[in-house]
Amino acid sequence: MSDEGKPVEAEGDFGWSLGVLLRAFHGSLVTVLGDFPHGVRGYQTLSTVVHGDQPSQLALAAHLGIDRTVMTYLIDDLVQAGLVERRLNPADRRQRKIVATDEGAAALRKLEQRVREAEDRVLGAALDAGEREAFRTLLRRVACGVRDVESDTDPCTVVDEMLGTPTTTDT
Repeated sequence: MSDEGKPVEAEGDFGWSLGVLLRAFHGSLVTVLGDFPHGVRGYQTLSTVVHGDQPSQLALAAHLGIDRTVMTYLIDDLVQAGLVERRLNPADRRQRKIVATDEGAAALRKLEQRVREAEDRVLGAALDAGEREAFRTLLRRVACGVRDVESDTDPCTVVDEMLGTPTTTDT
């Protein structure tokens, strides 16, 4: 803040811009998701279960960057809510695969629409519909270009799996 109480221009400050956008988006998601089990993290987990194909609960935890013990409690709560179930993995009967129930898939479809509307509200203050799509495309491209976040996780693959789109690393 300046001496007059006006915000200091943060133009060009990448970190500030990302922080403001992330806080606004997270606040919108908290409202949209309401009492969904584990909020944003639970939503991301259900989305990955529905759109991805992780062979086990441990693989799901690693894929999302969630501690395996935390993932156990998160999955327990999603199971209790009737959104997912643990099944034997037909490829490796020593593993349990997390699978969405019909109720979970239906809940996700509704939530995805509400999340997209929340995105549009956050971005709509500054961008028209075409710019929002361009921004999403550019943001995804940047996220896919980040290769050193975790050595064993390709963020582009994570995004592609969540969106159900083909991997695009040459764009």
